[in-house]
Amino acid sequence: MRQDNSKELFPVVDETGCVIGRATRGECHGGSMLLHPVVHLHVIDSDGRIFLQHRPAWKDIQPDKWDTAVGGHVDYGETTDEALRREAREELGITGFEPELIGSYVFESDREREFVTSFRTRISDTSAVVPSDELDGGRWWTREEIEANPGLFTPNFLNEFRKWKIEG
Repeated sequence: MRQDNSKELFPVVDETGCVIGRATRGECHGGSMLLHPVVHLHVIDSDGRIFLQHRPAWKDIQPDKWDTAVGGHVDYGETTDEALRREAREELGITGFEPELIGSYVFESDREREFVTSFRTRISDTSAVVPSDELDGGRWWTREEIEANPGLFTPNFLNEFRKWKIEG
C-alpha cells in the first residue's frame, strides 16, 4: 500500500509563518506539535460550485475525507507561491491560474499543528481540473451539499468554508 514519505523535510515556522528550523514529516505528524506550513487552494467554477478532493485511505492525516481542492505542505526551501503552484499542478493538473489570498491561520489537531495559508481561484473550464493518482478522485459540490453533509469533510476544510464563506 502507498504511504506518505515520513522522511520528507518540512520547514518549522513560528506563529507568523517565519522559518525557524526544519523537521521531517514523521516528526511533524507524530505528535510533536511542530508548527509547519501548508497551502490550500479553493477552486470555484462559474456556477459557484466548489471542487473538493477525496483523500485516499492511505493518507496519514484525515484519510478517506473530502478536502480542499488543493492542499499540501511547503517543502523546506520552497516559497508559499512555489508550493501552491506545485501542489495545484501535481494534484489537479491546473496551471496558469490567478490565486487570490484569503488568509492564514494556525490549525491544531491532536497530532499536529499547521500554519495554513489559503487561496481561492475561479475557473471557467471545469474539464481542466483532473485529479491525479495522489488523490482518490474529486468532484464539484454546491454549498447546500456541503452544509447538509458536514461529517464527510476534513475539519480544515469545514473551518475555512465556514470562516471565510468559501463560495462562488
